[in-house]
Formats: sequence, C-alpha cells, structure tokens
Amino acid sequence: MTEETTLLFEKLNHFFENRKFADLRILLIDMEPADIAGFMEGTLEEKEMIKFFRLLPKELASDVFVEFDADTQELLIRAFTDKELKAVIDDMFLDDTVDIIEEMPANVVKRILKNSDPEDRKTINQLLEYPDDSAGSIMTTEFISLSSSMTVETAFERIRKTGVNKETIYTCYVTDRKKHLIGVVSVKELLLADKKELIEQIMDTNVITAHTLEDKEDVAQKFSKYDFIALPVIDKEGCLVGIVTVDDAVDVIQEEATEDIQKMAAILPNEKPYLKQSVFSIWVARAPWLIFLLITSTFTSLILSGYEAKLAPVFLAFVPMLMGTAGNAGGQASVTVIRAIAVDDVRFRDIFKVILKELASALLIALALGVVCFAKLMLLDNLFMTPKITVDQALIISLVCMLSIVLAKLIGCTLPLFAKAIKLDPAVVASPLMTTIVDAVALLLYCAISIAAIG
Repeated sequence: MTEETTLLFEKLNHFFENRKFADLRILLIDMEPADIAGFMEGTLEEKEMIKFFRLLPKELASDVFVEFDADTQELLIRAFTDKELKAVIDDMFLDDTVDIIEEMPANVVKRILKNSDPEDRKTINQLLEYPDDSAGSIMTTEFISLSSSMTVETAFERIRKTGVNKETIYTCYVTDRKKHLIGVVSVKELLLADKKELIEQIMDTNVITAHTLEDKEDVAQKFSKYDFIALPVIDKEGCLVGIVTVDDAVDVIQEEATEDIQKMAAILPNEKPYLKQSVFSIWVARAPWLIFLLITSTFTSLILSGYEAKLAPVFLAFVPMLMGTAGNAGGQASVTVIRAIAVDDVRFRDIFKVILKELASALLIALALGVVCFAKLMLLDNLFMTPKITVDQALIISLVCMLSIVLAKLIGCTLPLFAKAIKLDPAVVASPLMTTIVDAVALLLYCAISIAAIG
C-alpha cells in the first residue's frame, strides 16, 4: 500500500468514525471501487462494514460490491433487505452476478434469483449451465449489436439508446437477422466515418471469436495475443450469444497462473486467499501429495539400501548433494516447459526442438557445475572431511553430477509434454513425478559408476 493510499484510508476512517458523512461521500465519489473495497475489508469490522456500504452512492455501490471477496459478499447479502439486494443486483453486469452466485450457498442463491428481474433470471440460469472452465461461464450477454444496413448516424442513435447498461460500447458487433456474427466495428471507426456511410462499408469481417464451450484459459490467451478489449462468443450455429471482456480475461489468467504455481509445488488448488483458508483446507491441499511423495521415496530407499554395502562411505556423504542438484536442474526445465505450454508457446509437436535446446543448455550447465563440484570437493570439503577425498573420487562424484544434470534436464522437459499429449495437466503430473524419477535415476547412476570405477 502506497503512502498516498494509507493517508486516504486514514481520512476515510476519520470521516466515518466522526459521522462526517457528507465529507465521506465527496471523498468516495472520486475513488476507485477496488480501493473502497480494500479499505472496508482491511479496516472495518463486520457491523461497521454494513453501515459503511449503505453510505455509498447508489451508482457506486454495485461496483464496490463486485470487488469484495465471496465471504464479504455473503455477509452483506444476508444483511441486505430485499429492496437493497435488488438495487445492487440490477446495477451489476450479468457475468458479475453469475460469478457471485457460483460462490454462494444455495439459500443465498435462491434469494439473489428471487430479487432478479425475470428476463435477467432466465439469462443467469442459461449462463450457469455452461461448464466452469468454458468461455460461456465468463461471458456477458450485455453488448452492442448493430445491423449491416444501418448508417453510422443510426448506429450512434442505437448506442446512445441501449449502451447505458452494456458492459462495453467501444466495440460493436454486426449481426444479421438470425443473430449470426458477420462483422465488428469500433466506436473510433464510427467517429471517423461519414454519418451517412453504411456499417457494412466500414465493418471488419475478419472476426476472431471464441466458442461457448472453448476453454476459458485459451480465450484469455487470445486477449494476450491480439490485445483485445472484448472478444465475441458464438454458439455452434455461429450466432453471437455474448462477449468476454478484458477484465474477465485478466482474472482467468491470474487464476490459472496461481493454480499452476500451486500444482507445481505439489499443492491441490485452492481459490480462496491464503488468510481466508482454514487450517483443515490447507491440510487437505498439501497432505495428499506429500503422502504420495513419501511413499514414492521407497524407490530411492531401496536403491540406496541395495548398494550401501558395496559403496565406499565417502560416497554416501554426497548422496543428498547429487540428488538435490539433479532435482533442482530438472525442476528448472520442468517449470520452464510447463509455463511455455500454458501460454501456448510450446506444443507436443515441438518436443524434438525442446529436447535439443535443453540438451545443449544442459551440457553447458553440467560442465560449469562439474568444474565447480570438483573444486569444492578438493578445496572446501577436504578441509572438514576425514579421510580426505582423493582426486579419483572427486572426479567420479563430479562426473555423476554432470550426467545427473543432463538426464534431469531431459526428463524435466519431456514429462510435461507427454502429460499434455495424454490429456493430463502438466503442472499436476510433471513436478511431483519428476522429483521421484530424477532422484532414482541420479542415485542409480551414482552407485553404478562409483562401484564400477573404484569398487
């Protein structure tokens, strides 16, 4: 939080506590809804929050309400009268209403739908039928639709008449009588065109669209690729049924990035903010993968116990170092490729390009670490270890370190691609599985080479 924001929050709190509501309203009008929500959730107690919300200007209240987390929204809904709830819902865009409904318990959902207009209720129910991960689940049906036979002057009259309650008016969509999407035109193009010119003469017919059942992450990537403000959503017949706006795309990108980070850290995804999570939910998210990794460590234990009697004691001391280095090297490759898959930079058909790139970099990295490992063993470790490490032993350990890095890089870069190819989430499969495989491979290499070279 910046110093300016801190001072602003202090001023809000001062006006509220001293009941200077006229000054408070003046201050609130110029504030962003997200900042107001941040102040309320971070400063006020529950009862104070309800009182403060009722002081918000009507035109600002619904915008602030959308910015709250689900727990705060539920608290306010339960405190609202039916009249207050209807006023907030009526001023909200339908996609925001759907998002809120998806987070609420059944009794709250019933109350929201009860206080919605019949037409809005029908649309909300239609949007709720789309899968959670689809474009249909994040789209809104509130957009500007024009006819190709309209003049620019007529188009502006329509925008003025219907645009008040639309989520965006900067991009308008041209449809035929059956609502098939045939073009798109921006307000900029309309402003620069002659008022008697027909829409069909200035519209762009090469329209990039999303389908209602298309994965919402793929839809969000289109915003990143094409710098859209809004993206039209069509059904199987090519009819325009809604649009996805850039704010929803940003939310999807943030959610998916957070989910991937959690999965790569062997944590089951949890949509709630960290401080809102219960201890039990944290346990549920983390324990399963830790149990799985604990069980799979049996493989490394079996390998080590099988070779322990044949392996010189000096080599046993460096098992953690080699396994850790190999795991870190594999993790670097795995995370890089998983992210490249997520942003659609890499696909399974690129596997040989990925392998060649990772192999070349792995050889350079392995050479650098091999030299550093040898110097470390001879200069640093020999200061503290008894008996001293010989040159032969240092060379073997450094060689295994180099080979482990190369193999770990190759495993780390290919596992996510194979996971994607068989329709599994690369972030879920690759990271935990890679740790087990790399540890086992590094340990097998170390034991086999050490015994073969020295006995």
